[in-house]
Amino acid sequence: MAAQFGRRLRRGATTTAVAAAAVAALTASQGPGSPLIASDGDQPTAGSTPSGDGAASGNSPYFTDLPPLATPDKPGASVNLPVTGSAESGIPASVLAAYKKAQQTIGVTDAACRLPWQLLAAIGKVESGQARGGRVDAQGTTFSPILGPALNGQGFALIKDTDHGAYDGDSTHDRAVGPMQFIPSTWETWGQDGNADGRRDPNNIYDAALAAGRYLCAGSRDLSLAADVDRAVLSYNHSDEYLRTVRSWFAYYNRGTHEVPDGTGVLPADTGTGTLPDLGTGTHGGGPSSSPSPSPSGTPTPTPTPHPPAKPSPTPTQPGSGPGGSTTSPAPTPEPTPTPALAAVQNAGTGELTATAGDAFAQRIKVRAKSNLGKPLAKVSVTFTVVGDTDTTFDGAKKSVTLVTGSDGTVTAPVLKAGEKTGAFTVRATATGTSLPAVSYPATVTARQADAIARTGTAELTAVAGQTFADVTAAATYKGAAADRVAVTATMITDDDKPVENGKGPYFTDDAGNPVRTLVLTTDADGKLTLSHIYADGAAGTYKLRLTTEGGATVVIELTVQAPAA
Repeated sequence: MAAQFGRRLRRGATTTAVAAAAVAALTASQGPGSPLIASDGDQPTAGSTPSGDGAASGNSPYFTDLPPLATPDKPGASVNLPVTGSAESGIPASVLAAYKKAQQTIGVTDAACRLPWQLLAAIGKVESGQARGGRVDAQGTTFSPILGPALNGQGFALIKDTDHGAYDGDSTHDRAVGPMQFIPSTWETWGQDGNADGRRDPNNIYDAALAAGRYLCAGSRDLSLAADVDRAVLSYNHSDEYLRTVRSWFAYYNRGTHEVPDGTGVLPADTGTGTLPDLGTGTHGGGPSSSPSPSPSGTPTPTPTPHPPAKPSPTPTQPGSGPGGSTTSPAPTPEPTPTPALAAVQNAGTGELTATAGDAFAQRIKVRAKSNLGKPLAKVSVTFTVVGDTDTTFDGAKKSVTLVTGSDGTVTAPVLKAGEKTGAFTVRATATGTSLPAVSYPATVTARQADAIARTGTAELTAVAGQTFADVTAAATYKGAAADRVAVTATMITDDDKPVENGKGPYFTDDAGNPVRTLVLTTDADGKLTLSHIYADGAAGTYKLRLTTEGGATVVIELTVQAPAA
């Protein structure tokens, strides 16, 4: 669970048998951003005892949205770990592809880190069971958000909302989000766009895997070294138990793995502790009456065995003492089920918004409304508004439209039609009548272009000095079609290797009748251009007229000035 906590996550007293069992059942994770990282960016090694409010060494709980994982084997205890073919060694196709792509990307940008994808797989197994067994869509986004518990200080750290619920759907407290379990404030710093869709989504396995890889590679770590692997894992969650579990799965995946179809990954069974958060239908392998799933090494997952208390039990008058005089972890008070309410509006996958002047934008703006429970919310009124110095409008020449989200929580704006004014502007989507942050979509209108221009007509263009030339005509095209309303610059140029505007010879006139030798015109609806009233001036000779379109197409036309008759 990615967090920058002010204290270690723990539940009550942890010095007796009952407390140990409670901790095993109510594991609480703290992933990227642990406060136990030293000020120089390094982390204490396993077995060290953090100062302050930290729990005792080896007793730091961690949370996943799964029943407690059995490690596949104790690190270094066996050389006969299972190889490809077993159920547990299968990694869902999209998840495996995301890990390998993250390794490849970081191998180019930070080769010295030597990130192994198997380490990402080990962390992904512990944090979310490989995105709940690979329940992701074709782009790698989980079908429903993977959320940790509310970090409300009741058994977990207290982290008040930092993202207005944009990532975790909770506008009161933060929650860890996604298959690699980042808290929102850490995601804001480390979030990545691993699948190049223009978004950084913690619920997307490609984005989350790349972010986790960069987090593990922070500083000057070399993950081919065991000590740096330990430091990296402890930076993700400073817990000896967490380190042992991740290390064991890391060794397991290094022994061998294979690809399985998305959605068919193996999840551990609920051991009946009653502490498993609701993952939805089909997201875990059993209910309260289920027997434990076998560990990957083939041995059953053991039920946690209580250990003798490290100290004598306090008397019943001491805080936290139970009926028999033993210290017990107080039963958590169930929180009331919150009523779904609008928490945020988000970009629902809209990509780059670019169109040529006068054309419709190919992309349509799409928004998703999320509830405080992290689920899509229907019947939410969303207002789309075009802002900025632009004449772009929605279909029907409207600058603002209001629509309502459907059953999947999304709503799509009408087609956006570019005006004639080029440049950048913004479209904003807001939850109508609320103060929730708007979603901004930058957009750009580019000028019409031509990729070819040619003179029409073949007659020589001659004129006697002091007279005018016949009309000069040309036609511009773009990809073989007439390029209508394209800007064309006409310039009288010198006859040099690097021509510039000619200060003598033929000229145009501006609106005030003054001589000019550069003029900007526009093609008509058929892509044609006509230059009239070109005045012959200067000494007799041959001069050049260059036509250049928006888009870079050019043509040079010769103009001949003849001396007056004797």
